[in-house]
Amino acid sequence: MAAMLGYLRTSLIVAALLLVSATADTPANCLYSDVQGSWTFHEGERNLDNSATCDSFEPVQTVTVELSYPNVATDQYGNVGTWTLIYNQGFEVTVNGRSYFAFSYYISENGTVTSICDRTFNGWSHDVTLRHWSCYYGVKNSPVARKVHVDPFTAKKQLMEQEVSFVQQTRLVNEINSAQKLWKAKVYEKYLGLTNEELINMAGGKSTWLAQWPEPAPVTAEQRQRASYLPKHWDWRDVDGVNYVSPVRDQLQCGSCFAFAAAGMLEARIRIQTNNTQQHVFSPQDVVSCSPLDQGCSGGFAYLVAGRYGKDYGLVEEECNPYVGNDTECSTVRECDRHYTSEYGYLGGYYGGSNEVLMQEALVQNGPLAVGFMVYDDFRAYESGVYKHVESTTRSSFNPLVPVSHAVLLVGYGVDEASGEKYWTIKNSWGGEWGDAGYFKILRGTNECGIESLAFEATPIPA
Repeated sequence: MAAMLGYLRTSLIVAALLLVSATADTPANCLYSDVQGSWTFHEGERNLDNSATCDSFEPVQTVTVELSYPNVATDQYGNVGTWTLIYNQGFEVTVNGRSYFAFSYYISENGTVTSICDRTFNGWSHDVTLRHWSCYYGVKNSPVARKVHVDPFTAKKQLMEQEVSFVQQTRLVNEINSAQKLWKAKVYEKYLGLTNEELINMAGGKSTWLAQWPEPAPVTAEQRQRASYLPKHWDWRDVDGVNYVSPVRDQLQCGSCFAFAAAGMLEARIRIQTNNTQQHVFSPQDVVSCSPLDQGCSGGFAYLVAGRYGKDYGLVEEECNPYVGNDTECSTVRECDRHYTSEYGYLGGYYGGSNEVLMQEALVQNGPLAVGFMVYDDFRAYESGVYKHVESTTRSSFNPLVPVSHAVLLVGYGVDEASGEKYWTIKNSWGGEWGDAGYFKILRGTNECGIESLAFEATPIPA
């Protein structure tokens, strides 16, 4: 299995309609309006398994699917299912007992990226029992205008190599602390001397530079009523004196936050399901090095880790592939047990369906959630309090231009006694010496930095 997954990882991005070789990250920028509509899936024989690489195949049948608002998928036979974007880089469809996933197509050449949103790379399909795998690619039945934009990595390479200076960070911290009293910033020596590229990786990787978060779904009157019965404060680190959250870890300068957020959610939920009798710590390195569904240290999505990878392949424990924080070859021990998920999805049923109340309900009823938000320069200096982004004049020459998305773990919520502001309590993956012992609070109910847009949950299967 380990060798197979390693091969999957390296051979994923070979297109069905190959124009050029793809790069290691995914700079496609395909929005909801680009994907919504009628698609034809060109599918190969349904006689494969999860070892399928899908680098090339012969289509033998087609499936036509209409993707409608907000998340309704209807095939040519009238069967109704669901679909969702995966950020701005791909989409997943489940209809008539089968699940389809592929990344959206793009070309990266000579410093320019062209997003071709009316087709996909080769992807995978299987039935909902994880049998009868096949390869497929999708072509939209109405053309979408190509989007040409500068490759951010190529254009900013020299700026990426610039290092963070003590003077720059001190000025930023002083400006933040002088501008407001809601939260406190400080200079972290561990970040001094790091390049902008290393900081970008810590905050999600290059693959999400061009994305924007959606607005949360409106909170209905019924949801408000249900929320009134929820506790005013909640924290899975202290439920009747019991901690159900696994320890804070450090992703280092690898864009693997998505793997840590996904692993942390599954670890906590298994602890909740088993009354803390099972305290697994899963391997982010297995995800970074072995999964065909992410871009390693260049970024990925917790949805695809805890959801599709967890269901299709399973996660292993830390000792099976210890974390090293770089893009190594897959070295997961073949004999290691894998732990699987049974269900997964964005809150509200699709990307863009989440909101504050749905997050509170899912958090209290089911356990910690994986969430995403945009990281700005000021966030790295967070020490304590309730974070709210502070626009500053003391910036690096790079980061303000392209904020990036960071995946973290939502473990609680409450109201700050001093300010009266509502907040979320979040577990980060930058080590225990950062922030409040590795945690931070961020404003709740205002979609601060997109924190309420991308909430996702998965149900692990205890051993």
